[in-house]
Amino acid sequence: MNPEKDFAPLTPNIVRALNDKLYEKRKVAALEIEKLVREFVAQNNTVQIKHVIQTLSQEFALSQHPHSRKGGLIGLAACSIALGKDSGLYLKELIEPVLACFNDADSRLRYYACEALYNIVKVARGAVLPHFNVLFDGLSKLAADPDPNVKSGSELLDRLLKDIVTESNKFDLVGFIPLLRERIYSNNQYARQFIISWILVLESVPDINLLDYLPEILDGLFQILGDNGKEIRKMCEVVLGEFLKEIKKNPSSVKFAEMANILVIHCQTTDDLIQLTAMCWMREFIQLAGRVMLPYSSGILTAVLPCLAYDDRKKNIKEVANVCNQSLMKLVTPEDDEPDEPKPVVQRHADPNPDDSLAKQEGTDSGGPDGACDSSFGSGISVFSPAGTERAPVTLHLDGIVQVLNCHLSDMAIGMMTRIAVLKWLYHLYIKTPRKMFRHTDSLFPILLQTLSDESDEVILKDLEVLAEIASSPAGQTDDLGPLDGPDLRISHSELQVPTPGRASLLPTPSTKGLECSPSTPTMNSYFYKFMINLLRRFSSERRLLEVRGAFIIRQLCLLLNAENIFHSMADILLREEDLKFASTMVHTLNTILLTSTELFQLRNQLKDLKTLESQNLFCCLYRSWCHNPVTTVSLCFLTQNYRHAYDLIQKFGDLEVTVDFLTEVDKLVQLIECPIFTYLRLQLLDVKNNPYLIKALYGLLMLLPQSSAFQLLSHRLQCVPNPELLQTEDSLKAAPKSQKADAPSIDYTELLQHFEKVQKKHLEVRHQRSGRGDHLDRRVVL
Repeated sequence: MNPEKDFAPLTPNIVRALNDKLYEKRKVAALEIEKLVREFVAQNNTVQIKHVIQTLSQEFALSQHPHSRKGGLIGLAACSIALGKDSGLYLKELIEPVLACFNDADSRLRYYACEALYNIVKVARGAVLPHFNVLFDGLSKLAADPDPNVKSGSELLDRLLKDIVTESNKFDLVGFIPLLRERIYSNNQYARQFIISWILVLESVPDINLLDYLPEILDGLFQILGDNGKEIRKMCEVVLGEFLKEIKKNPSSVKFAEMANILVIHCQTTDDLIQLTAMCWMREFIQLAGRVMLPYSSGILTAVLPCLAYDDRKKNIKEVANVCNQSLMKLVTPEDDEPDEPKPVVQRHADPNPDDSLAKQEGTDSGGPDGACDSSFGSGISVFSPAGTERAPVTLHLDGIVQVLNCHLSDMAIGMMTRIAVLKWLYHLYIKTPRKMFRHTDSLFPILLQTLSDESDEVILKDLEVLAEIASSPAGQTDDLGPLDGPDLRISHSELQVPTPGRASLLPTPSTKGLECSPSTPTMNSYFYKFMINLLRRFSSERRLLEVRGAFIIRQLCLLLNAENIFHSMADILLREEDLKFASTMVHTLNTILLTSTELFQLRNQLKDLKTLESQNLFCCLYRSWCHNPVTTVSLCFLTQNYRHAYDLIQKFGDLEVTVDFLTEVDKLVQLIECPIFTYLRLQLLDVKNNPYLIKALYGLLMLLPQSSAFQLLSHRLQCVPNPELLQTEDSLKAAPKSQKADAPSIDYTELLQHFEKVQKKHLEVRHQRSGRGDHLDRRVVL
């Protein structure tokens, strides 16, 4: 500093003392400056006051010499003390040079800057509020200062500033929020602690409504919640807890929509505390905001569904997520569906739907291995109208929701409970909004069929419920599905079609009545036949599924849908099946289910007495497909009490190739005859006169069997057949002989027998072809 330079009105002694390295001398100079400024104040000499402040600022506080800077700081503080209440007129000139020293490399100088600013603020009090942002900015930096003395000094200044803000009703919250939003993303733990402490203070001031600006800082608060310091995490928990209490008290003034996607993101974090807290907020948002949250359903489901598969280590998160899921599901009502009149599907490119952006992001982002669905955050989207106006009605957009559900169901790494929840959602949507959902059925259908291979029975049950609803919902009836136009369903039809109602049987017989076997009925829609065809395709391509779960799946479908329709349609499809081995296996499975399952009790009773045209149609349809397996065809005749035809069939067995598999099926049939299901058949053995062909048919089976346990079992049963002469009574002698099913409409059994021979001939040709290629194990039995 140039000693010859004129610093008037500062005297040379004051200038010399301000530049001294000793604090005591600089303090003496500060007292002289205070005395000098008081005189100027008394004289109302503002020009000289400004000149003193400018000199202290430019020549000392902003000097290159460290001792000069220290002198300038204490001099500025002295000016403020001298000015008293008038210091507010010069605050900008007093504060700016002091704040510049906050960035000084010398820790002692930073401390003196804190001290100087403390004195300036203490004198000015509420007058400093217009300069609050620059003060806050400077303090936020000092809060992370490595020097403990500087940090201690900044804490004193911080407490003073908080007291001033608490006392005042002129705090500019609108101007402060952008700075708070910026500083809240600091990674320094001391800076974070400083930010949280200020939010707590502002939240406690009655005249300051920080809740209006919560969307601006909520994301930053959740990031601070993940801090490594326990104390900071606890402070942040308290802040978030206070905000949530206020939200519950005043839900009408809360901007739920602007914070929905923030919660979605933090509900997917790996930090347990953040995830649990965000999930609790999400639960309250859904319950408080109601349908306002519907446009964000896809993002919410993306966050919530994976949590449902958590184990006991994250039990709390799982329980809250389950409540979120259930509450969100309840928001979907039948009013969300389209009106009864069908509307064309229109691609909406400019629809400001939050789910659209989320769905796009979900399709490309990966939240983990296997490309799990993730969500995106669009803070500018809001379904709220400005405060004080009415809210617009909320429209449910299913595109994003269905995409998320499809994504989670397709991910084989997703846990069982999540998959069940997805299927419950799909079922709920098909019940509440069927017309909207059927737009997505073609995309959902393949994955629903694939889910039938799931390891969990509970998942399969829920999957079948969804498929059954699709197959039976009136909303699924369409008019644009043409008839099947070829015999090869497995090759010619990539997109399966539904036969036209009233279509004739695939093997029509002009002279035979009642052989139409189209499964289309008023209770089933256009997707029912699609489902049956695709289910059989899946059984064909995945034989283990048929072996392990085939009977379970079909039995459950018979409970969920009409059993007659299921058997009718499957028989119709199998009639045209080119893989004869699969057709035989499938027919055997269906026959076992028909004869043994409690779910099929009503259908069995319907088939026992072929007295109606409907029961005869069903029998003829089943019979034609059952011909793929000779033994099952006989068992069907036993069930329907067509004993003469059963005997005729067994007579034809002599022309068939008798294999181990064939004899095994005969063995199983004998065992089945001894079961309760055929009690009526065994009792009919007492009526020898009216059931001669039943006895002949059983003897025919006996002759087919080798000397085995089944042979002995059937032989002992036939030995119990009484002598008809011993059973004759006067009434029986007078009674006219009864013809089998004389009162039932006639069935052309000759045509059915010819069909049986034709099918078995095809099976024999296929077996011979395989034997010729060397890829068939000859299991014929030498008797």
